[in-house]
Amino acid sequence: MSRFLAYTAPGSGHLYPLIPTLEELRRRGHEVVVWAERESLPTLRGLGFEAEAIAPEIEARPDDTWKARTPVGAMRRSVAMFVDRARHEVDDIKRAMKDTPPDVILVDNNCWGAAAAVQASGVPWAQAATFLLPLTTPDAPPFGLGLKPSRSLPARLRDAILAKSALPIFDMALPPINELRREFGLRPVKHVPDLYMLAPLVLSYTAEPLEYPRTHLPPSVRMVGPADWDPSAGESEPDWLARMKRPVVLVTISTVFQDDGKLIQTALDALESEPYDVVVTTASLDPGGFRRPANVHLERFVPHSVVLRRAAAVVCHGGMGITQKSLLNGVPVCIVPFGRDQLEVARRVTEAGAGTRLPVSRLNPARLRQAVRAAIACKPRAERAGARLRAAGGATAAATALEELLNTA
Repeated sequence: MSRFLAYTAPGSGHLYPLIPTLEELRRRGHEVVVWAERESLPTLRGLGFEAEAIAPEIEARPDDTWKARTPVGAMRRSVAMFVDRARHEVDDIKRAMKDTPPDVILVDNNCWGAAAAVQASGVPWAQAATFLLPLTTPDAPPFGLGLKPSRSLPARLRDAILAKSALPIFDMALPPINELRREFGLRPVKHVPDLYMLAPLVLSYTAEPLEYPRTHLPPSVRMVGPADWDPSAGESEPDWLARMKRPVVLVTISTVFQDDGKLIQTALDALESEPYDVVVTTASLDPGGFRRPANVHLERFVPHSVVLRRAAAVVCHGGMGITQKSLLNGVPVCIVPFGRDQLEVARRVTEAGAGTRLPVSRLNPARLRQAVRAAIACKPRAERAGARLRAAGGATAAATALEELLNTA
């Protein structure tokens, strides 16, 4: 039996996609230790994992990307957050390796300090990408702006110019990370995207069609596809959901605050007179702050896996978790992206024909109503997209790739 240590960043979106992989490793006879945000420890321990809390200083650095006014500004704030957390991660991961010496370490690829310490340790390791990788390749647009792919010469010139001009904006944040890496005797990185692909194995928890076909994919990257998990997976259908007889539309927003309550109230207004029953989860926002029409069931949290069995469409912000979970269930998605990687996710969904996108600047009840109707018509292609994601292997493929690292020790 070997011991695997998983070290994750704060946020359920960083942890939940990994749980099926960790369960698969344990099913194969391995010991699994998880370091995660304090709020997730009861869930992990309830599943039978040995789990410890990451340093409180890491959780104390909040995600403030919602304050940005532009997509580039949001990405810069995101980079700054990871830089601020990095120094605290170093002592944290050292403590984790000392307390339970691992044979293989799986590090969230947003944990740049932990990655440096693990890379220098000599222990076989991998990075986990539960969000889209910021790949910079000549066969796709620059990452982050949600640009439409094109093979035309003007579009290629646009992509080249944007890629060349954008990287220096983010690379300005690299000096403290490279100083930290030098302390470990590691080479500095040239560009921020390099930090996401340092390990010999990078597990990307997505696949085509949400990832573009890449002819220049780094050899370390394995597209293993998503895994469908939530804390109440397997629960029976609640009575209030069983009483709904019309098609169901699920509306949800980010679990990490990003001031996206406008999406909920607009959806409530848009769908009030439509022939749907609407289930709304408000996540980081107080459900009492919204006007609730008669066709709406509204709570802070409802297991999405239960609702998706009945859903005709999902209206959301474009987080990777809910988007991929919807497609795995063959449910089309209507995305209103607010920030972070959501512009990219929305674009990938529309390119796959698995749903619709509505810019937040154009969000109003009439436009959202039309976007939801159009998304529902995308169900056949959403089902095909889900089948392709599932075919990538999910937890089984990820666990097998991690086991292969044991042979490198």
